[in-house]
Amino acid sequence: MKNKFNIIPVLFAATCLFIFSSSKLNAQTSIEADPLIQELVVLKAKMVENNTLNERYKIQLFYGSNLNEANKVKKEFETTYSEWRSDIVFETPNYKVWVGDFRNRLEAERAFVKLKKDFKSAIIFKP
Repeated sequence: MKNKFNIIPVLFAATCLFIFSSSKLNAQTSIEADPLIQELVVLKAKMVENNTLNERYKIQLFYGSNLNEANKVKKEFETTYSEWRSDIVFETPNYKVWVGDFRNRLEAERAFVKLKKDFKSAIIFKP
């Protein structure tokens, strides 16, 4: 007995394929964005530029409640290293000496290797 080829399932499949493919060709998508999105993008760019997002790494050289000690560590740092900026930050009840404004962890690690020789309690952190 010969296999009879049934044409109905083939026609059905071809018709379905034609309908779905033609509907995809005619479909158009439009996205309407809120105008505030552009303002937010500009604002974030300014915040990154001014470093108000604190997405950068710093190195802490000192942590303690004695301001004179913090000033001593800061002065010692500034006489030895001039390539990075240092600040004293006060968070009740402690003073902290922070160094640098490193864009990524790799930059901070490179500086840390140099600073660790003179400042044994130095740590890398992201504020």
